[in-house]
Amino acid sequence: MIDTGNTAWLLMSAALVMLMTPGLAFFYGGMSRAKSVLNMMLMSFGSIAVVSVLWVVVGHSLTYAPGHGPLGLFIGGFDQIGLSSIITEVDEEGGYPLLVDAGFQMMFAVITVALISGAIADRAKFGAWLLFAPVWALLVYFPVAHWVWGEGWIARLHEFTGLPEVIDFAGGTAVHINGGAAALALVIVLGRRKGFGSGAMRPHNLPFVLLGAALLWFGWFGFNGGSAYGANEEAALALVNTQAATAAATASWMLVERLRNGKVSALGFASGAIAGLVAITPAAADVTPVGSIVVGALSGAVCAYAISWKFKFKYDDALDVVGIHLVGGIVGCLALGFLASSAVPGEGTAGLLHGGGIGLLLAQAVSVLGVIAYSFVVTWIIAKVVDLGIGFRIAEEVETNGLDHELHAESAYTLGEPAGLGEEAVSSSAPPGGETVPPRSGA
Repeated sequence: MIDTGNTAWLLMSAALVMLMTPGLAFFYGGMSRAKSVLNMMLMSFGSIAVVSVLWVVVGHSLTYAPGHGPLGLFIGGFDQIGLSSIITEVDEEGGYPLLVDAGFQMMFAVITVALISGAIADRAKFGAWLLFAPVWALLVYFPVAHWVWGEGWIARLHEFTGLPEVIDFAGGTAVHINGGAAALALVIVLGRRKGFGSGAMRPHNLPFVLLGAALLWFGWFGFNGGSAYGANEEAALALVNTQAATAAATASWMLVERLRNGKVSALGFASGAIAGLVAITPAAADVTPVGSIVVGALSGAVCAYAISWKFKFKYDDALDVVGIHLVGGIVGCLALGFLASSAVPGEGTAGLLHGGGIGLLLAQAVSVLGVIAYSFVVTWIIAKVVDLGIGFRIAEEVETNGLDHELHAESAYTLGEPAGLGEEAVSSSAPPGGETVPPRSGA
């Protein structure tokens, strides 16, 4: 009963998505300041540890197991806790073991949590983050993923309203809008970094940023292509659309930079790539290749402007999680209301520009607003409780000296440091328009 082609593709896709979190660590680490780069990277790697265990124990069940009664619209059941009940089960339609799907979706949960961390770079306690991460996954990610991919209210919205089915192929709402809204709530609770808005906080290692972007771009073929759950025409379309949208987004971001600042930057190229990847995620198998170029170009241009909103509204989104993931996710989800095509494999729902009505756009908007509201409110509550309980923000002295040495007794770079510092660290860690836009900040 096993379809070896589909199973092999899902196994490979899971590995590709796993690679994305270390890629995110390099992307965020390079954007941070040198004195806190290890801390920033460890927040991503720490997410791998805590969320993977939580997913096996309870996360997969709460996301995919059938819920009970009306509560099942909001959260899954407990039938698959520990995954023991699905070890030998096979999906009858796709021909892949259910355990492969569990592993694939585990990687989605991990990177969704990790991407939030970039917003609070340079000012959060590592222990508080490791407490926040699993609680957020339990109370926010698992329910929202159930809404979208389980039998939750977003997946069944068409049954209650008569609107077309909501389209979210690979996680525009569940991953990017969810994580972006959470990032906004978290930075409001933690407050701004010392010196935010008064001086440049530039990325310390742009080669790291480009390396991280490249790893994310590569892994995203598994993120989107694997979401077809088969080695088929849908996966092929998702792969082509992912590449086309990302390339278009880098071009449009660089164009905005050139018109606004007179120069094109490596950071802009990398950021444009991530914006395109984010926006095409919900639409990867539901727009034509030309449509994917439009989605990418829109996201690159819009997100290039959105990252400067933090200076206008004075919220310290250190590494532009809100400006790229929240805004890019919204662009991708709402663009489906216009650009979705019925000519794709599986004969999807048509958007306004392909002869469909306004119904799909309304359904997409409802799902976007619902996820933003829930994620923002619940994240704010979780962050407040953690802050009141153990304190979420580091002391001002630690922020000034750098988190790597103060929290981890390590340094990413030992060249130029006083003799013995590196050895001591190792030993102690053993048993817009014509306006001028403020420089892109690292942490």
